[in-house]
Amino acid sequence: MTQPAKISRTSIFVAAGRAVGAREPDPAARNPDYLAEKLLGDPSTLELDHPAVRALSLSYDDAMRDVEVVFNVRMMTIRTRFIDEALERAVVNGATQVVVLGAGFDSHAYRCQDLLASVKVFEVDRPVTQELKKARVKEALGTPPANLTYVPVDFQHDSLLDVLTRHGYDRTQRTFFILEGVTMYLPEEAARETLRFVGAHPAGSGIVFDFVYRAMIEMIARIDMTNIPEAQKPFVQRFLDLTKNEPWVFGLPVGGEREFLREFGLEVREMFTVGGEDSAKRYLTRADGTQVGAQAIAEAMARMAARAREVANPSPEVQQQMSPERMREQQRLSAYHLAEAVVAG
Repeated sequence: MTQPAKISRTSIFVAAGRAVGAREPDPAARNPDYLAEKLLGDPSTLELDHPAVRALSLSYDDAMRDVEVVFNVRMMTIRTRFIDEALERAVVNGATQVVVLGAGFDSHAYRCQDLLASVKVFEVDRPVTQELKKARVKEALGTPPANLTYVPVDFQHDSLLDVLTRHGYDRTQRTFFILEGVTMYLPEEAARETLRFVGAHPAGSGIVFDFVYRAMIEMIARIDMTNIPEAQKPFVQRFLDLTKNEPWVFGLPVGGEREFLREFGLEVREMFTVGGEDSAKRYLTRADGTQVGAQAIAEAMARMAARAREVANPSPEVQQQMSPERMREQQRLSAYHLAEAVVAG
């Protein structure tokens, strides 16, 4: 099956990263999304040239020699496990509705059926992506769960409340929202409207979402490939190609995340940097103490350092780009974050 031209490419390589991570032998560091690979189907039909998609045709060990695959797998493992924890906590604390916004190939409704048995689940997405998802569910899993409702939407123009209500949603019930891989693609007013909608729900409702900083959006717009070190160019170019098709346009203010969310009646329960030391220790550490992908990352860093030394006379711009101070600042501003917030009582 070939996806339509306007299908979300991001939804595919994100699911591919989850699928590869689900092959990790150690359950202590494994991505729990064992359905991602089934939902994606035959990799040869996924018309997307991305390392994570190519990795589906390799053994796990071979796939994890590619540092781009490693970064994707690590990010998706952290995201999936954090969201799973937040979802379980929300249901245990009384959520009776779960809304997955920009659902893509999200598998919670299918692999968490015991947890969600008494909960109504709504998958909200663009029609073209949702139609592919429904076809893949039918082919790979059969009939979807009875408590799941598919809700097609145009995030930039439709009223979430109106669209959801037409599909049996009740805004008076305690609700948990999953907003994974969406905020950075929304115009600021659409992002604000979404958060405002979440914050208008009963106290104890909540949301889990990922985000980047406004400074990163601005940094992407200023990237000059002539000033990027050669060792980093393939990764940077692939990222730019993806964001050209699905551009990142919205980010939270650096250091002002909590205040920003309070505008919508949301209080941060937890927030951290994806791939930071704490998240890696929490979600990527195997029983023997090693971390998923650590060896490939170390080897890639060594290669980059060696290549940098081979540049006899780097330009002043490249020297500035590679200075320790500049790299630390770039890492701080370009960090990718996860957050869980609750509607204040």
